[in-house]
Amino acid sequence: MRQRGFTLLEILIVLVIAAVAMSIVLSFSGKGASAADLKAAARALAAGLRTAQSTAMATRRDARLTLDVDQREFSFTGNAQAHRLPEGVDLKLYTAQTEVESERKGSIRFFADGSSSGGRITVSAGERKFLVDVDWLTGRVTIGD
Repeated sequence: MRQRGFTLLEILIVLVIAAVAMSIVLSFSGKGASAADLKAAARALAAGLRTAQSTAMATRRDARLTLDVDQREFSFTGNAQAHRLPEGVDLKLYTAQTEVESERKGSIRFFADGSSSGGRITVSAGERKFLVDVDWLTGRVTIGD
């Protein structure tokens, strides 16, 4: 009499097929930035904006954060070093027309009294996104979903 069940060979074939399918799925879903990368990028931008505001108030001179959307990097007055954001992070900059340098590069300016030109930087990857807002009147920097 033959017993019911699967042979060892059949089980191994199913496991190999499952492993190949899993590696294919992981390779496609690995594109873009993780939620932690997005949050870290939003926090880095907010910190840079707050530093630019503090610099403007301390030196009594205008200071600004300049964002290069294509290169995914930013710099701010008082720190010439460019800060690079993670791969897979998409950026959009909404700012005053006077602060636009090119189609893919612009700034948010802070004035000596703490106010700013205002603006928004959208940090996204796929459906996930964070909004880094700068209030023009108070210069307050906030991060929202």
